[in-house]
Amino acid sequence: MMMKLWKGAVFAAAAAMAATVSPAQAEYPEKPVTMVIPLGAGGSHDLNARVITSTIPSFLNQAMIVRLTPGAGGQKGTQEVATSSSDGYTLLFSHNYIDMLQQHVENLPYDPLKDFVPVARINYAPIAVIVRADSPYQTFDELIEAAKAKPGEVRMAHSGNWGALFVPAAQIMKARDAYFNMVPYQGGGPAMQALLAGDADLTMAFPSTIAPLLLSGDVRVLATAGAERIYPDVPTFAEVGVEGDVGFMHRVVLAPAGTPEDVLAKLEAAFAALLEDKTYNRMMSRLGENVDYMSGADYQAMRESQSEAYKDLVKSITQ
Repeated sequence: MMMKLWKGAVFAAAAAMAATVSPAQAEYPEKPVTMVIPLGAGGSHDLNARVITSTIPSFLNQAMIVRLTPGAGGQKGTQEVATSSSDGYTLLFSHNYIDMLQQHVENLPYDPLKDFVPVARINYAPIAVIVRADSPYQTFDELIEAAKAKPGEVRMAHSGNWGALFVPAAQIMKARDAYFNMVPYQGGGPAMQALLAGDADLTMAFPSTIAPLLLSGDVRVLATAGAERIYPDVPTFAEVGVEGDVGFMHRVVLAPAGTPEDVLAKLEAAFAALLEDKTYNRMMSRLGENVDYMSGADYQAMRESQSEAYKDLVKSITQ
């Protein structure tokens, strides 16, 4: 009888000790991590995320799940993560225009610099101006001349106001004194579908979404961002009279502010480890994307200067 009582006391004490262990003391991550993309399906973020989530479990020791939450030019998904628990289980896969530019044109329901902390920049991508293969516009200059001759009749499908497609288009219009009819969609994927369906005359896109369409012969590239040509027969923006830092998107992973430092360190280490993974590099190469990684701390420094640059950019475009 005494032995039974002693065993019962031991079990009760063990249960009491287990109950006092806080979740914060548990080894992170104990469950899958959700990565929210504040854009629609089929865009370059979606395609890049498929590569990331298929390879990062080897380094994170847990699955990573993508949740697409488009709406309000990226603000819906961004706000969802801003108000989520800062435990490392909900991340935001965003880009520099949503992250640092939108605050200068709209009253946001969150403060990007206060409500988020960078985990890593995955890569960056130069944008391209594209039309359907059967478009009457054979060159960038022909497109611009049509936009000048009939202001507002040339339809440009984009991913939301002040987003990754909208900003370079605004810069191009300002540089070349032309005007497109800017039609918003919930992400680069839907914008591309609008072009392919004939609901738009042009859009912009990044290498990962362009590559299969070039192979199938569905689109024509008229100009690209960057100091050097991406496609041998396609001019750069500088070659067609659009000077300056135009058309570069930085893909970034952000966590809610207050996420513990040890959790951030594990996440950053997992993303950094992808650089040494042959499968990850091979899959990104097939997408036509680079793997120019940047740590969270380095991106944070760039992020703050970026904010000031975008403030000046917004003034120059809207004046």
